[in-house]
Amino acid sequence: MAYFYLAIAIIAEVAATSALKASAEFTRLVPSLIVIVGYGIAFYCMTLVLRSIPVGITYAVWAGLGIVLVTIVGAILYKEIPDIPAVIGIGLIVAGVIVINVYSKNIGH
Repeated sequence: MAYFYLAIAIIAEVAATSALKASAEFTRLVPSLIVIVGYGIAFYCMTLVLRSIPVGITYAVWAGLGIVLVTIVGAILYKEIPDIPAVIGIGLIVAGVIVINVYSKNIGH
């Protein structure tokens, strides 16, 4: 269940972060509500994840996948296309998350 809650936390955080720009500095109601509710769900689900996965591992996966997904959403919704160095950097982040999940002894496999 920990990975299920982690997936929900990541999705909620990506939705909230993506809506942050659309909120226009919290002057638009619906995007502002998405930000608040999304971060609330994300942080609550993170507390559930931390019952069984160490905080460092949890945060690495959450942040790493969040960066990738927010970049994809930004490219689609806001036409913020990453350049080659950004794509390489994101690839390295993904590689790091894979290494953590495949090889770390701190996480139950």
